[in-house]
Amino acid sequence: RQQKTSLTQQKRMAAAPAARPTVRPFPGFNAQADAGALRSAMKGLGTDEKAIINVLANRSAAQRLQIETAYKGDFGRDLIADLKSELTGQLEDVVTAMMQDRFVYEAQCLRGAMKGAGTTEGTLIELIVTKSNEEIQKLKAAYTATLKRNLEDDVESETSGTLKRLLVSALQGARPANAKLDPARVTADAKALFEAGENSFGTDESKFNEIIIGRSFNHVQAVFAEYEKLAGHSILKAIESEMGGAVGIGFKSVATSIINRPAYFAGRLYDSMAGAGTDDESLIRIIVTRSEVDLEDIKAEYVTHFKKSLGAAISDDCGGDFKRVLLALIKE
Repeated sequence: RQQKTSLTQQKRMAAAPAARPTVRPFPGFNAQADAGALRSAMKGLGTDEKAIINVLANRSAAQRLQIETAYKGDFGRDLIADLKSELTGQLEDVVTAMMQDRFVYEAQCLRGAMKGAGTTEGTLIELIVTKSNEEIQKLKAAYTATLKRNLEDDVESETSGTLKRLLVSALQGARPANAKLDPARVTADAKALFEAGENSFGTDESKFNEIIIGRSFNHVQAVFAEYEKLAGHSILKAIESEMGGAVGIGFKSVATSIINRPAYFAGRLYDSMAGAGTDDESLIRIIVTRSEVDLEDIKAEYVTHFKKSLGAAISDDCGGDFKRVLLALIKE
């Protein structure tokens, strides 16, 4: 159910403004005061969930870590253990995610997606192919430090074929920095993609991998624009017609995130709530991990593509404290 993103509609991406988060550092922050407010919300009979949400959803991740330290210093208690003891269900899941460093939490999500029977390819694709070089290095370091495992080794053992090659390539974090465009090279790469896909019998996925993962972001954006002129339709339409399954999802995800990353995550949020039931895990992961990055931009893309605000979608799909904490994080 991913939205169809026309490259022509997304040309503004070339001069994208700075990303806009929904959660920012709280002005006048006082870790001791917040620790005291959380202790008061949890001691005695009953738990004041609203008070807990009001504090934690309005503090940055770095401030939450300071609150955790102050809580232990002032009360000799472990804040996360107390929160887990007092909260239940989806609210507990959201708050536990919020109390972790973003990359540590993402590392745990990746491990969860690869543990046990089967692998959740969508989570691997979302958390790996959408990242910058710097984010990839931070993710790999957090994975090793937290889990005492190697992310690349785990991905290689849990995936196969073209999808494995796509993910392993992205995990190198070696995409060249943006530089002055070479029009001849842009045209050559657009033609190479056309020849590797629509203009041949079968699809040479390795050529797509080489160009889409191995070139700078601004070069790939220019290649996609040139491809649209050459083929008469977007690269996304070409990928949809040429590739299926997890491989198609992988290449479409990386292409969409290069064209317009907030639109990619808006589509993932829509999918998490579409149809019967809600994919709570994906909904929580995206809201928490993007809240300090670009969630305000994601909200704007959600309205553009789905003619409904993200807050309205969450209100329709979720209830109680789960709805309350998500709306607090998205600031609606």
